[in-house]
Amino acid sequence: MKKLSEILRGVEILDSHGDTDTNISKIAFDSRKVVQNSLFVAVRGTQVDGHDFISKAIENGASAIICEEIPVIDTLARFIKVENASAALGSLAANFYDNPTQNLKVVGVTGTNGKTSTATLLYDLFAGLGYKCGLISTVEYRVASRTLPSTHTTPDQIALQQLFCEMVTEGCQFAFMEVSSHALAQNRVSGIQFTGAIFSNITHDHLDYHKTFENYRDAKKLLFDGLSKNAFALTNNDDRNGRFMLQNTKAQKYSYALRKVADFKAKIIENGLLGLHLDMDGHDFYARMIGEFNAYNLLAVYSAAVLLGADKLEVLTILSNLKGAEGRFDYIHDIQRDIVGIVDYAHTPDALENVLETIRHFRKGTQKIITLTGAGGDRDPAKRRIMGKIGVTLSDTLILTSDNPRSEDPLSIIEQMKVDIAVKDASKVLEIADRRQAIRTAVKLAQKGDIILLAGKGHEKYQEINGVKLPFDDKDELSKALKE
Repeated sequence: MKKLSEILRGVEILDSHGDTDTNISKIAFDSRKVVQNSLFVAVRGTQVDGHDFISKAIENGASAIICEEIPVIDTLARFIKVENASAALGSLAANFYDNPTQNLKVVGVTGTNGKTSTATLLYDLFAGLGYKCGLISTVEYRVASRTLPSTHTTPDQIALQQLFCEMVTEGCQFAFMEVSSHALAQNRVSGIQFTGAIFSNITHDHLDYHKTFENYRDAKKLLFDGLSKNAFALTNNDDRNGRFMLQNTKAQKYSYALRKVADFKAKIIENGLLGLHLDMDGHDFYARMIGEFNAYNLLAVYSAAVLLGADKLEVLTILSNLKGAEGRFDYIHDIQRDIVGIVDYAHTPDALENVLETIRHFRKGTQKIITLTGAGGDRDPAKRRIMGKIGVTLSDTLILTSDNPRSEDPLSIIEQMKVDIAVKDASKVLEIADRRQAIRTAVKLAQKGDIILLAGKGHEKYQEINGVKLPFDDKDELSKALKE
């Protein structure tokens, strides 16, 4: 329980009806989750408007309402009018949970690719340095040593503050989190006091939601716009949008790069299947991870760790023994047939190109690359034709299949992925909508020394078809197919 007046601290109130000297048991923005003496926040969403459910919330026990328009209804509930209920929700939730991020060093990671790997590596690194940490990622949430299932890349305002509160209770000192463009556009990280923010890169993605690349880029920039002067802003200087992220931020500005001038530099000396050999900030460094994209992730993690006050040599020692996040260049080696199967979350054009270019760098002689990929339904259709073209250009065989078709027809998605595939490359393409069957086909086609890439789903343990999430694990299906 907490007084409504305490929950409202720092929130700009435009109008109010009723006193604020009342106890609140819970905050909710979903009327179905309201219980007796709840504070209901009427958020305007992309699908529904919380204002339409104010009466239902009161019926379920809400004693106070935060809204942008005070309705004319006969009720004893208190009403507080704010300009933007979504933006206010973060501060309300933070106050309700005693502002936990004031007692945590929270680092947010945003960008199109590399968010999960960077956040997870930071968690593993600081755990290795002896700190209790929290992690909020696409794959999972961690509160110290406790692991929770991930529901969103970045949860809603209430769920976030509750997680941070649990982290503080568990004695965590650091929290590392992925920050999605959707979350930034929807004010989900409002109320969080960030110690630092990292920008990885930005490429074509989520234009189904943001409509234009500029909107998508600007949403990412919101993370840096909201930083305080005591925080750090760390960006990839090799990405042309890195400098853009730093415009107008109050934070202390830093950069990292492999190619351009930057505050933190690294150079790839050797990039092979056994890992990376880097010159990391002037130090000889070996990593168990593969590919240039992981060189960027490792450099971002090293840079952030130094900015957080960690010892450089300790950081490099621990980093050298860490693996990447689940479903990120995960590979299985069938020793008997000498076939390598790789599972990767690459679901954007840039990510698919990066992974395939990395594989092409490793392959030798007559080794062939068999790529299996699809594109998510009810999501950015503009990237489908691009991914199809990248897949056929950089592979010897391309199998177009289902990712998470959701409400769309898988065959229609596959047709869209074929649009830019040249006639001369058509013979390299197979269309198998059933992903399980597609994986088995890829394994049957593979000869000694070949490399199979399963792209798009990575760590996911399900496939969503017609609104139903069915159990499905790419790595597990690949293992079974190889054994068969």
